[in-house]
Amino acid sequence: MASTGKVSGVHVIAPTPFTDDGAIDHASIDRMCDFFIGAGCDGITVLGQLGEAPKLDARESMDVAARVIRNFGSKPVIVGVSAPGFAAMRALARDVMDAGAAGVMIAPPNTLRTDDQIVNYYRDASQAIGPEIPFVIQDYPLTFSVVMTPGVIRRIVNDNPSCFMLKHEDWPGLDKISTLRGFERDGSMRALSILVGNNGLFLDFEMERGADGANTGYAFPDMLVDVVRLSKAGQRDAAHDLFDAHLPLIRYEQQPGAGLAVRKYVMWRRGVLSSEAQRKPGARLGPTARAEVDYLLARLARHDPRAGKLPNG
Repeated sequence: MASTGKVSGVHVIAPTPFTDDGAIDHASIDRMCDFFIGAGCDGITVLGQLGEAPKLDARESMDVAARVIRNFGSKPVIVGVSAPGFAAMRALARDVMDAGAAGVMIAPPNTLRTDDQIVNYYRDASQAIGPEIPFVIQDYPLTFSVVMTPGVIRRIVNDNPSCFMLKHEDWPGLDKISTLRGFERDGSMRALSILVGNNGLFLDFEMERGADGANTGYAFPDMLVDVVRLSKAGQRDAAHDLFDAHLPLIRYEQQPGAGLAVRKYVMWRRGVLSSEAQRKPGARLGPTARAEVDYLLARLARHDPRAGKLPNG
């Protein structure tokens, strides 16, 4: 089900569920997919930055991707295929597309320094996986240390017809969205789907700047769905009020190094995951951090009942 047009809404970034002993938790994958679909998500991305993809071998990566694709049915699944070399990237990209993925996501290696190097890398990556395979640019300079200006993104989009989406995670990045939409209006760049990440930390204003939705993994994707819906409906105050209620937990979950542990803990508390475990190396939250997250959930429940009466904890 290769993507052929514009995508919008909430395409949630999925963690990879593990059991306490580090095995892939297939039952939690199935339950997680049901949860995301029930939350109103329009699609899903697996094996992303917080999907612990580097901790999986090739067989496990394909196993996780194929199971999610089966669970999501007609909804689009994007699979992260970033790898140090093009051979592994090509193999996984072709396998997941054969299994029914809508496209793949490619992050730039942190060795890229100049604009030309970035543009050439995406040209070479597209040729390596096959120009018929739709791909997403992952623009996340805070993690990858690769800065893509709007002009560089325009060059990548215009040079590669198979590029159909930007995962926008620059910070600050509101003006970047405005500039890219300006390129579309003046005809210097073809239309591009822009979904935003960064845990949804700036989703309220990113929607107003022209984003099509979110491509992130906050533990309340149902809230992201509501904010996107309200924003598109022009209900600005309602969108901001709901977003503001979640912002303290969003901020806490966005901490570098601790964010995945927070997300998995909250998803365990919501009954989505059987375990909050990460595959080693990776630590769970300590008692003090858990208490802080529980406190934030209790405060959030005053404004959003989805944060109250959680099955676990």
